[in-house]
Parts: sequence; structure tokens; C-alpha cells
Amino acid sequence: MTPFERRAREAQTRLADRGDDLLALFPSRNLFYATGFAEEPGERHLFFLLPATGDPVFFVPELYEEQVREASRVDDVRTWADDEDPTERLRAVVGEFDVGRGRVLVDDTMWARFTQDLRDVLPDASFGLASEVLAPLRRRKDDAELDAIRRASRIADRVVDDVRALGSDAVGMTEAELAREIERRLVAAGGDGLSFETIVGSGPNGAKPHHGSGDRIVEAGDPVVLDFGTRVDEYPSDQTRTVVFGGDPSAAFCEVHAVVREAQAAAVAAVEPGARAGDVDAAAREVIEAAGYGDRFIHRTGHGVGLDVHEEPYIVAGGGVELEPGMVFSVEPGVYVPGEFGVRIEDLVVVTDDGCERLNESERGWASPAT
Repeated sequence: MTPFERRAREAQTRLADRGDDLLALFPSRNLFYATGFAEEPGERHLFFLLPATGDPVFFVPELYEEQVREASRVDDVRTWADDEDPTERLRAVVGEFDVGRGRVLVDDTMWARFTQDLRDVLPDASFGLASEVLAPLRRRKDDAELDAIRRASRIADRVVDDVRALGSDAVGMTEAELAREIERRLVAAGGDGLSFETIVGSGPNGAKPHHGSGDRIVEAGDPVVLDFGTRVDEYPSDQTRTVVFGGDPSAAFCEVHAVVREAQAAAVAAVEPGARAGDVDAAAREVIEAAGYGDRFIHRTGHGVGLDVHEEPYIVAGGGVELEPGMVFSVEPGVYVPGEFGVRIEDLVVVTDDGCERLNESERGWASPAT
């Protein structure tokens, strides 16, 4: 049995246990998770229909049939042609599931037009979200998922070390130029595209946690927030380092960097099975608040990482999710001083049977070789 078949069966079991009748997925991370078929959303009707009992059905445009059969182990693939009305064909297919007044869980990111068509062909059913069933499964990663995230994280480590080694050569580059250099190196190191838009925030731009990469020039002594990742087998890495290229940073920056580094270490130390997500957030927040920067820590401590770079569990104040082996999430406290600089240090961790494993091991200090 493939991992995808096992996941679909686990989802089916959860559907039956909850009393739900049908799971309806469309091109998304959830679809890949349950079937192994990866595709971007498009204008054509494409659904994976998983009933609580019985065999699943792929309902796809006929031009996708061969791709779906090659990528998945689903035997029942129904097709429709471009000169047909897909909703009428869909009506006949879902009618075989005898949902009636039952409950249908649709993909959380399903486009409204497709959700509406499902409502039209199942007028008596009630609707919920696929995450009600899939999110608890996706929180815990299996061996194949962990292997992919580890490899993606090693690539991020390698690239951040190489970029740090630019030293004073990075001075004079724009943020966008440095971002393109990072992205080039990620691909050269074996990454498959980007986890998300690369963040290079230099000087005062580093105080904006989700700053993109603009035309500001990196100056000697600037703190530069570098937040990036790549994908391996569809799974992402996500790592942040705050680096100074050439010159000496301010004493205020050095103090804040030390505080954030201590906070991150405290949060990582709090990760273990049975702890709550909120406990990890509190461990980081206590260090930052004690140093007097509590009002400058303006986001959660972390987020789950899987097929989506932001998913459950969320490491947020008061978070009640109990940590379990196999959960992967970021630990990324930060302090942001508007108009001056920002500091964020981020690693991914996986919960183990007796603690956690860091998936990033690159240098966490701020110095580059030429600083």
C-alpha cells in the first residue's frame, strides 16, 4: 500500500467515525496528500470523491485521465469531455454515493464555483470543510514526509551558509538582487522552486516581518533578515537568519539578537510530546518580555510545516494542541524595532518520542566572515 492509499483509508475511517458521508477534494495540497496527484486549480471540474464507505472516484476532464491514472492508484476514473456539461455528469456520479441529507466535506480552498456546483447536485446535503478530517492526519508526518522536509531543510542550511559567506560582497546589492542570488543557489543545490516568496529585509525593512525584497541597497553594518525555503518532493523548508554583511552593527541590534537567540533556544527546549503549543510560545515570549521587548514580538512563535508551508499546529499564545511525535513546525521568535531593524531566527523542528529534532543546523549568529 502506498502512503497515499494509506492516507485515503485513514481519511475514510475518520469520515465513517464522525458520521460524515463524502469528502470532495479538488486540485490542492489536500488532493496530493490523499492521492499523489498534483495539479494547479483550473477552470475545469476535477474532483476526488471519497465516500465514508465504498471505493473513491476521480471525476476529471478527459484530457487529464492518463495523468491521473499514472499518478494515483485510484481505479475508478470518470471523465467528461469539453463539449459536455460537467455538472450533469457530476450529478450522476455523486448520485451513486446516496448522500441524500448527509454531510459533505469540501476542500478548504475549493473555488466557490465548484463548491456551488456540488451544492446544486447535492441540494439536500449539509456541508463542512475537509480540514475537519484531514488536518488531524496531516499534523503528524510519516517517514516519507519527514525525509523530504529534512532534505529541503539541508538545502536551506547549505544556501544560507553560502550566502553568509558572501560577506562584504553582499554590500551594495539590492534586496531583490540578493533574493535572486538565494533563489538561484536553492535550485543549484537541488531544490524544486520556492516554498514562498523570499524575504530579504535590510536595515529598517527588517522590522516588517513579511517584507518582500525591494530595491533598498544593503549597506555595511545593516542587519538583514533572510527568510526563505525550497521544496523537495512537494515538501518545503522554512528558515530565517538575521545576518550582518560587512561593518559593525549597532549595540542595540547586538543586544536584541542575543535576546531572540536565547528565546528561540528556550522555545526549542520546551518542545516534547505532551506539551501544548502554547507552552512553546510562552517559553519564547517569557525571555523576550523579561528583556523588555515584549511589545516588539508581534507574531506567533511558529506554525506547522507540511505540504503547506503554514498549516497546523500553530504555535501561538494559549494554543491548546498537544504536541505528538511526528509533528513538524517552525520556532521563530522575533523582535522588530520600527525604523531601525528587525531580528528573527527560525528553525524547523520535529517532535520525537522524548523531545525534538532540529531540522536546521546552520549558524544562528549574525556575523558573516568579513564582518
